Amino acid sequence: MQVVSGPVGRQKVHYEAPPAEYLPPEMDRFLAWMNGPKTMEPALIRAGLGHLWFVTLHPFDDGNGRIARAIGDLLLARADGSPQRFYSLSAQIQRERKAYYDMLERTQKGTLEVTEWLLWFFRMLDEAVNHAHGMLDAVLIKARFWQRQQGTALNARQIRVLNRLLDGFEGKLTTSKWATLAKCSSDTALRDINDLLERGVLQRSESGGRSTSYELKVD
Repeated sequence: MQVVSGPVGRQKVHYEAPPAEYLPPEMDRFLAWMNGPKTMEPALIRAGLGHLWFVTLHPFDDGNGRIARAIGDLLLARADGSPQRFYSLSAQIQRERKAYYDMLERTQKGTLEVTEWLLWFFRMLDEAVNHAHGMLDAVLIKARFWQRQQGTALNARQIRVLNRLLDGFEGKLTTSKWATLAKCSSDTALRDINDLLERGVLQRSESGGRSTSYELKVD
């Protein structure tokens, strides 16, 4: 089994799996290690090694990477000692697909010295946790915002645009952008904005620019 890319006749071999006759005993060893008693490796190192070991054996025609990421997640769940996890290493690896395949190729084509792979694996784990924290913070900010606005009479346009701001609107919110987001005229957008300024929901941004911009008022 080979992992290749490129046109026919000029393919690049990224990885060549072990010969088929070696696969059954190697899979037995892998499963015994996975399901056996805890070894001397720290739990996080075990997760990184399990992922690498399975994807290196490459037992299937397709789906080896997905299964390897699931195995890594399983071993991380065991390391956490909890069935509930609020971060996804698999999702982080998907966000870094190119670097992931480059790292696998360097590791598998070398001497199987795994230090560089484990350092990369831990960095992805750290970024996955940070990403989850960022998402959780955003959810909590949004929930607290709408709790504060209970009883405030807002129209559908205002609710729509405020949700866009809470979800991480990029750039400056101007009257024209409000009109585009809310699908309304500029005059209507300005009335909506002025209403929210009076209520203390929005404030004028202190950043300069040719057009006045607005931002959520932080308590």
